[in-house]
Amino acid sequence: MSKTQEYIALEDSYGAHNYHPLDVVVSRADGVWVWDVDGNKYMDFLAAYSAVNQGHCHPRLVKVMAEQMCRVALTSRAFRNDQLGPFCKEVCELAGYARMLPMNTGAEAVETAVKAARKWGYTVKGIADNQAEIIVFAGNFHGRTTTIVSFSSDEDYRFGFGPFTPGFRILPYGDLDAVKLAMNPNVCAVLVEPIQGEAGIVAPPEGFLAGLRELTTEHNSLLVCDEIQSGLGRTGRLFAFEHENVRPDIVIIGKALSGGMYPVSAILADDEVMGVFKPGEHGSTFGGNPLGAAVAREALRVLVEEGMVERSAELGDYFMKRLRAISSPHVELIRGKGLWIGIVLNEAAGGARRFCEALQRDGLLCKETHETVIRVAPPLTITRDEIDWAVDLMARVLMAP
Repeated sequence: MSKTQEYIALEDSYGAHNYHPLDVVVSRADGVWVWDVDGNKYMDFLAAYSAVNQGHCHPRLVKVMAEQMCRVALTSRAFRNDQLGPFCKEVCELAGYARMLPMNTGAEAVETAVKAARKWGYTVKGIADNQAEIIVFAGNFHGRTTTIVSFSSDEDYRFGFGPFTPGFRILPYGDLDAVKLAMNPNVCAVLVEPIQGEAGIVAPPEGFLAGLRELTTEHNSLLVCDEIQSGLGRTGRLFAFEHENVRPDIVIIGKALSGGMYPVSAILADDEVMGVFKPGEHGSTFGGNPLGAAVAREALRVLVEEGMVERSAELGDYFMKRLRAISSPHVELIRGKGLWIGIVLNEAAGGARRFCEALQRDGLLCKETHETVIRVAPPLTITRDEIDWAVDLMARVLMAP
C-alpha cells in the first residue's frame, strides 16, 4: 500500500465523510506547486478556493508568521494587541472604508454582515422588530452555518438541517426586474456575490451590480457584497465590484486576506453601519488576534507590492484566450474574469469529475463544481510559462474521448 493509500484509509476510517476530495494527499507546497506524500508534483489550480492568491508558503508570510507566533499569538479581545489597530487602518485605507470588524472564517464574516444589516434596518432605517428582509440570489454560496444554508438554493446544503432561519428572499441571479418587484420597506439589505464562485464562475449581466446599487439607494437599503472568493485580486481588480464602479455599504472579505496561512476574515463598512454594534453585542475569541492580524497585514502588502492584482488581469486574459483556442467536443463555454475561470462542459461530456481525475494523473489539480464545470483558480503568482504548460496538458485531456 502506498503512503497515499494509507493516509486516505485513515481519513476514511476516522474522519467525517462530508467531502469528496480527489485522492491526492498533499504534504508540501511552494508557490503554484504542491507535492504529495509519495513525492509526486502537481500544479495547484484551485488555490484553496482563492485563499492562497499569494502562492503557497510565500516566504514573506512564513517569516512574519514565525516571528509573530514567537511574540504573542492570542490575547482575545478582552485586551488590546499591537497588531489589530495597524491592521484595521491598513485594510480600511486600502479598501476605502471607515471601519473593519475582524472575524476568522468566511462564514463568520457573512453572519456578521447579516447581523449588521439587520440591526441597521431596525435601529437606523426603522423596520419593525423581527420584520427585516434580506434579498439573496439563487446559486449563491455564502457558507455553511444554519442561517446561511437557510438561504441557499442548493438542496444538498439544506437537506436534514432545518428548521431554517426566516427573513431571506431568494431571487434569480442577474434579474434586476425581480429585485425591483421584491423591494419593499422591510428590505434592509441585498446580499450578492459580484461573481458566483461555487455556481461555476458565473458573472451577472453587465449593469446588474450598478442596478442593485441604484435600487438599494432608492429604497434606503444596504448593498452587501461577498468578496470572500472574488476579492483581493482574483478577478483582476482588488474587488470584483470595481468592474462596475459601484461602492457597496458592506464588503465581506476572507480567504486570501491572510494568504491562506491562517483563518482571517472581516467586514468593511462606514460609521453609519458599523456603529450599530455596541460592546458585548458581537465578537469572537480569535477575531482580530495578533497572529492573524500580523500575517494578514503582510499578505496585503505582498498582494499590492508584487503587483498580483494587475498580474491577474493580464494573465487571466491570456489564459482565457488560450483555453478558448482548444477545439474540444466536450467544452461548451469558457467564462470568467482575471485568473478565475470556469470551463463549462456539455451534457455529453460525462461530468467534470472524470476530467479533474485525468488532470490529476498528469500533474494538475483542478476541482469540479456543479458537476459540469471545471473551476480554474491558480495562485496569482503563476507565470505565463506555467500557464502554457497547463493549457497544453488541459488540451490533451479535453480532447480525449
